[in-house]
Amino acid sequence: MPNSSYAIAFGAMASTCEVRLAAGDETEARRLAQIAIDEVHRIEYKFSRYRDDSIVSRISAAAGIEAVACDDETQSLFGYADALFAASGGLFDITSGVLRRAWNFRAARVPSAAELAPLLDLIGWHGVAWYAGENRIRLPKAGMEIDFGGFGKEYAADRAAALLIGQGVRHGYVNLGGDMRVIGPQPDGKPWSIGIQDPRHADRTIASIPVESGALTTSGDYERYFELDGRRYCHILDPRSGMPVNGWRSISVLAPLAVAAGSYSTIAMLKGADALPFLDDAKLGYLAIDQHGDMHSK
Repeated sequence: MPNSSYAIAFGAMASTCEVRLAAGDETEARRLAQIAIDEVHRIEYKFSRYRDDSIVSRISAAAGIEAVACDDETQSLFGYADALFAASGGLFDITSGVLRRAWNFRAARVPSAAELAPLLDLIGWHGVAWYAGENRIRLPKAGMEIDFGGFGKEYAADRAAALLIGQGVRHGYVNLGGDMRVIGPQPDGKPWSIGIQDPRHADRTIASIPVESGALTTSGDYERYFELDGRRYCHILDPRSGMPVNGWRSISVLAPLAVAAGSYSTIAMLKGADALPFLDDAKLGYLAIDQHGDMHSK
C-alpha cells in the first residue's frame, strides 16, 4: 500500500484546484491525477456558460425558438436540477443566472426594481419544457438561460473522484476551489483535516473538520460581494426578489457526494431562518456561521 501522498495543483473553473492522492511514486501520482484533471476540464468545456459551443450556451441561444437535443449526461443533470427545485420550494432554480445581467459585484451598485423586473420574468424552471424521456429541452421565453453553476464544480469533483476510485485510488481527495470530495483517509488511516475559512478574515480559518470520506463544501457571503452603506451584498441571489441573501455568513455541509453538499449549502443560504431545519430534515452534517459570528453545528 502506498504510504506517501502527492499533491498536484491545477487551474479550472476560474478556481485554484488540487488533486491529492496516495501512490507508489510521483510519476504514478501525476499519471492518475491527470485522469481526474482531464475529466474536470471535459465537464468545464461541456457545461460552461462562457463557451459559445457548450451545450448550456446552445440551449440558452435557442430560448423561445426551439427545443435542443441533449445527451444522457446533460439530461441527468436536468433531472437533478428538477429535484433540487422541488426540494428547495423553488429557491434553487437553474434559470436564475440571468440576474447576473443586473449585478456586478466588482462595482458597489444595487440595481433598481425596474432593472430586476424583466429579469425576474425570465426565471422559472417550472415553465421549462423538459422532455425527460426524449432528451430534449426548450426554454419558453427568449432571453432565458440555464446555468449549472450552482452544482457544476461539485459534479466535476465527484466525477473526477469516481475515475480515481476506478483506478484503484483509496486515499486522497479532489479539491476544486474549496469544494472537496474525499476519496478516503490519509495513508496512515487518519482523516484529512479540512479548514473552514473565517468569512470575515480571508487569511484565517474558523474551524477544522476531520473528513475520512464523502464531501465538504461551503457557501458564503464572502466569495463575491460588495459593501454599500453598511450592508453586504453577496452573489447568492434569491430568484423570487433578485436580491442577495443576508441571513448567514457561511454554511458548510457534509454529504456523501460533493454535488449534494454544494447544492444543499446553497439552498440553506437561500432558506435564511429556515436553513438549519432544512439541513436537519435532510440529515446532513453542517457548520453554519450566523451574522453575529456565532457557530451552529450538527
